[in-house]
Amino acid sequence: MFTGIIQGTAEVVAIQEAEAFRTHVVALPPALRQGLEIGASVAHNGVCLTVTAIEGERVSFDLMRETLRVTNLGDLAVGDRVNIERAARFGDEIGGHAMSGHVMAVAELVELDEAPHNRRLWFELPHALGRFLFDKGYIGVDGASLTIGEVHPATAGHGPRFCVNLIPETLHRTTLGERLPGDRVNIEIDPQTQAIVETVERLLEARGL
Repeated sequence: MFTGIIQGTAEVVAIQEAEAFRTHVVALPPALRQGLEIGASVAHNGVCLTVTAIEGERVSFDLMRETLRVTNLGDLAVGDRVNIERAARFGDEIGGHAMSGHVMAVAELVELDEAPHNRRLWFELPHALGRFLFDKGYIGVDGASLTIGEVHPATAGHGPRFCVNLIPETLHRTTLGERLPGDRVNIEIDPQTQAIVETVERLLEARGL
């Protein structure tokens, strides 16, 4: 389990390609390596990955075909940075919202509004996920737990859109401050929202409504 509170970023320092498979190596700073062991779970841009090797600051993770298909991790190149969160432990403060590290889709950044002390980002999602978007609801964007500011429903020309408002601390701590229109981000729908919406849909279907 993760909380969506990004603990730092790490640079991708090596990538090993294989057929429908990739190993990427990131340079983790000391604070993020403390107590880290092979087999531990670490979220990269919100994707739960397993540590496969540790060589000093260089920590390796394997990416399977499904991970490469569903997330933006397959877009990474050496020199890129990823948002990092270690798995939550009992007793940790839950400053964000409960997240599983299972990305459902990617969204495209379609608009960026700058203001003196914050930044508003608009993302477009696949049509199927629009029913999970609510004003002031939670959403995971590249692993960061964020509050949805506003939702625009899908139209004939584009999918559903939502915006998030980022404060300077979020821009400093994560890679979201580097995102530009056209970039793709990983999306995890709030699990509680998903469960409620799907339960209501099943009940209404069962009653023929």
